[in-house]
Amino acid sequence: MPSKPHFQLFIDGAWTEGSDGQTMASQNPATGQDWATFACASAADVNRAVVAARRALDDPAWRDMTQTQRGKLLYRLADLIEEHAPELGRIETTDSGKLLAETASQSAYVGDYYRYYAGLADKIEGAVLPIDKPDMHVFTRREPIGVVAAIVPWNAQMFLTATKLGPALAAGCSVVLKASEIAPAPMLEFARLIEKAGFPKGVVSVITGDAENCAIPLTRHPDVDRIAFTGGPETARHVVRNSAENFAVTTLELGGKSPIIVFEDADLEGAANGLIAGNFGASGQSCVAGTRGLVHRSILDDLAARIEKKMQGVIVGDPLEPETQIGPLCTGEQIRKIETTLAAAVAGGAKIRFGGAPLDRPGNYMAPTLVECADADAETLKVEMFGPVMSLLPFDTEEEAIALANGTPYGLGSGIFTENVARAHRVSSRLRAGICWVNTYRAVSPIAPFGGFNQSGYGREAGLDAIRDYTCTKTVWINTSDRPMANPFVMR
Repeated sequence: MPSKPHFQLFIDGAWTEGSDGQTMASQNPATGQDWATFACASAADVNRAVVAARRALDDPAWRDMTQTQRGKLLYRLADLIEEHAPELGRIETTDSGKLLAETASQSAYVGDYYRYYAGLADKIEGAVLPIDKPDMHVFTRREPIGVVAAIVPWNAQMFLTATKLGPALAAGCSVVLKASEIAPAPMLEFARLIEKAGFPKGVVSVITGDAENCAIPLTRHPDVDRIAFTGGPETARHVVRNSAENFAVTTLELGGKSPIIVFEDADLEGAANGLIAGNFGASGQSCVAGTRGLVHRSILDDLAARIEKKMQGVIVGDPLEPETQIGPLCTGEQIRKIETTLAAAVAGGAKIRFGGAPLDRPGNYMAPTLVECADADAETLKVEMFGPVMSLLPFDTEEEAIALANGTPYGLGSGIFTENVARAHRVSSRLRAGICWVNTYRAVSPIAPFGGFNQSGYGREAGLDAIRDYTCTKTVWINTSDRPMANPFVMR
């Protein structure tokens, strides 16, 4: 029997085991069996990665590289990602249970994120200021913010890495990328492409490990200048507390309980597809999952029947098979959380119309589930379950729909289905969410900013302005007079 693959850390341009020899096993969610092992970073390894990143900032190989040359490295990385997308996808699917059809295509698509920032690399500009003092030439320049700690979860690793690594490298920063200790194999494999692309030593290190030995030492490290974190609110609170130790500029992209509002004039076929995409895409393991379906009372029964019919034909199975539409969840803990949440919702008056239980087979399989809620207090409308569970709640008026949509501490994604363009503009302007999709859902682009309001975090990833978040503004004053500087003790 062949030995299990083993993934090492990538620190300062070298492949290495953790200094304390700790390793962890990674489980295949489709089988419930360990399939690989990976090295875990210790606090000493974290320090080594950060020290290398700090050194790289002053290394002429990176410091003196022109922005255009940095852009060319990012173009090279994008090409390598596309070339290796099938392999990266297969590793991610085996490690996390996400569908191969999604992981491979997503890996290929994130190449466009690196190309987008490659093109922006030599367009980071300062400005000449029309200063109010004579004989002064004053201008600004934007310089790399420094060492970046980029922390990504397991559920959309290639995408969430690209939104951090792309602008950081284009701006000239160095990066320590911390992969989740749950399903980190694709990130450790991705490090091989970073190495192959030709980035100088120390510019990018890729590590993983638990909170105590890896995440906490990284986010508290005095030489970390910026933290870009994607994950859950509870972990984010620790990250923010840790950043008080180094005053690192911090952005947070957190979870959500995103609403999808379906008005009575909506195209019901499109709305049904939007709700299915919003809830069952990535097997429900998405921070923007539209898990609160708010449906006008007059169409609720019709829409629910359409969704139910579509759910009957959904294929749940091996994520490596091309016909599979919903795969296993990444961890067994997700299954247990869903079961507890569903039980609480039913006890409160909700009705399970479809599914509602784990599947009796090896692996972490949960049946796609449709819940009809009696009121807004249903537990499934409040808890982020990270699984294929859709909840529907009726409303009667536009004002009620907006109030229900905004009745959450989160604010990441939102959706509206309506044929009334005026209503689409009116309602989208009032939703407290960082993203609003109209008559579609889960669309992303390197050109479009991504981020949330409220407890869904702060800061934005992707888009034109994101690259500025990885720079600092320096103001330069040059005295152009041919006379000596005036005596500072003589006031005029």
